[in-house]
Amino acid sequence: MARSNKLVVPAAREALDRFKMESANEVGVNLKQGYNGDLTSKQAGSVGGQMVKKMIEAYENSAK
Repeated sequence: MARSNKLVVPAAREALDRFKMESANEVGVNLKQGYNGDLTSKQAGSVGGQMVKKMIEAYENSAK
């Protein structure tokens, strides 16, 4: 399955995948490499929400 979203920095794909897996672990969602279409919307949303939360925290810490 082709990805429809394009990264501004293609080399960042691996780092984003690691970040996603780390965030999923923190909220207790079992992600696997590749297709994760069996996740519920709630599970997928909790992973995305955790990622955003961590990005905001990192920005706030760097702005201090």
